[in-house]
Amino acid sequence: MSSYINEKNLVRAYFEEMEKAAPSEVQGVLNKYMAQDYNFKGVYPFREQDSREKAAEVFFVPLKESLSHMQRRQDIFIGGTNEIDNTKWVMSMGHFMGLFDKDWLGIPHTRKMISLRYAEFNCVENGKITKTGLFVDIIGFMQQAGVNPMPPQTGNYFVYPGPRNHNGLLFEDAPEEEGVETLRLVNKMVEDLDVLNKSGAMGCPPEVLELSWSPNMIWYGPGGIGASYTIPRYQEQHQLPFRNNLTDKTFNGHVCRFAEGNFACFFGWPNLTNRPIGGFLGMPGGQVTADMQVVDVYCREGDKLSENWVLIDLPYWLKQQGLDILERTKQIYNADNH
Repeated sequence: MSSYINEKNLVRAYFEEMEKAAPSEVQGVLNKYMAQDYNFKGVYPFREQDSREKAAEVFFVPLKESLSHMQRRQDIFIGGTNEIDNTKWVMSMGHFMGLFDKDWLGIPHTRKMISLRYAEFNCVENGKITKTGLFVDIIGFMQQAGVNPMPPQTGNYFVYPGPRNHNGLLFEDAPEEEGVETLRLVNKMVEDLDVLNKSGAMGCPPEVLELSWSPNMIWYGPGGIGASYTIPRYQEQHQLPFRNNLTDKTFNGHVCRFAEGNFACFFGWPNLTNRPIGGFLGMPGGQVTADMQVVDVYCREGDKLSENWVLIDLPYWLKQQGLDILERTKQIYNADNH
């Protein structure tokens, strides 16, 4: 049986040092834990950075400067072997919480508590972190700061909880057969939907979902879409708007996909390509085909998936179509600085 204790302990030590580090100390922490040929993948505007120095400059330092006393509040922490290339990864999901004391990405600071939802994937090789995929929910953050760049959303966005049973922090190795069963269920669900995509069907019969999902499923979507509860309400508030208002849907595969215990996760770069025909997110359609970077984290209870936390880089998807919501926010709220 594979063990991920060493990888988990390395990532936990990195998290602990990074949390304590002042912005001026961030680079030293990255130099200690990251390999020299480190690769960072993040949401827009951070995107891909090919060194520890660039990752610090573009993402880690500005975030630490904006969120005073920033804590990492984890809800899920798992390790596993990536199905795609057999590398070992550790995934952490939860919120970065702090005091929003300095503008971030042009979003005006509030001096109040704020939570930035995240999912972070770290690949560990030879005692160093070689690759990171770090997704944060910028639209959800903006909504908390009172700056909502989107039309009314179909679901409800809030500071999402972790798993219902509070059993997501797997600091010790879980039984291997549990992860195998979780990943089998997730892959079956993905295949069912891929078959539906290739058929050209726009809707989705509820019985397709019932093969894999609990009737009381919870889908925690990104800011701009929000969360939904139960299969019928999930279909009404996300799945059908997604399926019916986007066309030319192509699944591009994943960078990382693994499971441990009752939890599974994946991200792609990009996962999906599609073209909006009008209505999705309350936005108009167009002729632009755009990529979607997506994270999914799943919880299995028994033989069904019960909860699903999703991050989608919607700001990047919109930017490809000509709308930069961050630049627009900056121009509106920081007009005096231009």
